[in-house]
Amino acid sequence: MSSKEIPTYTFGSISFKDLEHLVSIRRNISTEVFCDWFEAESQISHDDNVFFEDLIRDNYFLIESYNEEELKVKFISPILNRVKFTNVEHEIRDFYEEKITYKTDKFILTGTTDFLVSKGLEYSKKPYFFIQEFKKTIKNDDPRPQLLAELISAIELNGFKVIKGAFIIGENWNFVILEKQENNKYQYFVSHTLNATHINDLRQIYKNLLFVKHEIINSILSDLK
Repeated sequence: MSSKEIPTYTFGSISFKDLEHLVSIRRNISTEVFCDWFEAESQISHDDNVFFEDLIRDNYFLIESYNEEELKVKFISPILNRVKFTNVEHEIRDFYEEKITYKTDKFILTGTTDFLVSKGLEYSKKPYFFIQEFKKTIKNDDPRPQLLAELISAIELNGFKVIKGAFIIGENWNFVILEKQENNKYQYFVSHTLNATHINDLRQIYKNLLFVKHEIINSILSDLK
């Protein structure tokens, strides 16, 4: 590599070591930052509860045998589809396999995201929320630095100070908040683990996703004022 070439790091292969070489980033173990998000009031209907019970009954005994695509199609996507992130009036929707690139004079972060919710209907214009999906255990492939790299890219591309995301390992969900503190310096928070095969945890996951949807709509409405 010549001295003029800028190193490129892809989301799919970036490690914590890579990320910490590029930016100053640390984990904050406080959980209070999740209170407004996790404790927000959201209505769960009878039909929602029936859906949750059916989803768990049909999948819990097979999740360990699912490959990544089966996990997405059979268990994760039905949850995301029920949230109905697409809102034509406010021009937001969920995107799968969307490529984003963040370039500085020192490095490039790029890659194809698993899932994001963004302003834009035909293509992503302003991503607000990301999910990194993985199967099996963290030993196989750590989703955390990959998600954080995506969140850093979105913060810088959009001029945000805070952004939310989540990573999924099998049936286990963790929600993440990334905050920009100053130039090239960030801190992130990881929630406790929610097991989507447990009915109360699945309700909480669904409520958290509804909160994100409404927060995005409110942010877009605020920008119009």
